[in-house]
Amino acid sequence: MSNSDYTPPKVWVWDKENGGKWAGLNRPIAGATHEAILPTGDQDLQLYSLGTPNGIKVTVMLEELLALGKTDAAYDVHVINIGKGDQFGSEFTKLNPNSKIPVLLDRSGNEPEAIFESCAILHYLANKFGAFWPENPRDQTQCLSWLFWQESGASFVGGGFGHFYSYAPYPMEYPIDRYAMETKRQLDVLDRHLADHEYMVDSGYSIADIAIWSWYGRLAMGDTYKGASEFLETASYKNVLRWAETIAAREAVIKGVAA
Repeated sequence: MSNSDYTPPKVWVWDKENGGKWAGLNRPIAGATHEAILPTGDQDLQLYSLGTPNGIKVTVMLEELLALGKTDAAYDVHVINIGKGDQFGSEFTKLNPNSKIPVLLDRSGNEPEAIFESCAILHYLANKFGAFWPENPRDQTQCLSWLFWQESGASFVGGGFGHFYSYAPYPMEYPIDRYAMETKRQLDVLDRHLADHEYMVDSGYSIADIAIWSWYGRLAMGDTYKGASEFLETASYKNVLRWAETIAAREAVIKGVAA
């Protein structure tokens, strides 16, 4: 079927064969598909994740906390292979009913506490450990604004551009053009902001930088979606690249990516 041959039916029907690389995992219903026990380690913080941009956010944050001497930020990380459907296991869906990585389980209190959504985990850890979170209320508001900006924009960059550019069953001009345009617009938003700021927030390096760098910084440096940095001409975003390379050189960030 070509791009111009499709007419939406009156009622959409789930076709398991559609969806390209992830056809076997995408589905229109929630809940577990199988019984599966999650592994656990000795640390209070148990992280269930994978090395995606959203997963990298949390390991970078934890390594940054450890670099500050926050020994209680020690964690065990367990791979959730989304290519094999681990995120639909029974114990994982109890921690995150949305079946997405990452999930953090904090066992330091009287009752274990599960936190899902990567930016929510960053905010939780920043408040728990009092780090990478601005002290000034104005800067806190600024930090939250950029944090939510990234969270809302990721669906366009990852689910939109990344999917149609790298994973769709065949190249489709319209969605690639649409999502490339929006991705470049967002990179331009960043570039203009970083022209006058060293980091995302006036007070300095924060969870906003960690969240945004994991997606846009790594995209600009060519670390995500093969060929995308050339396709999007990310070298033209000089301020984004300066900021991205500065963060990439941090020891904790290197460890967090490796984790």
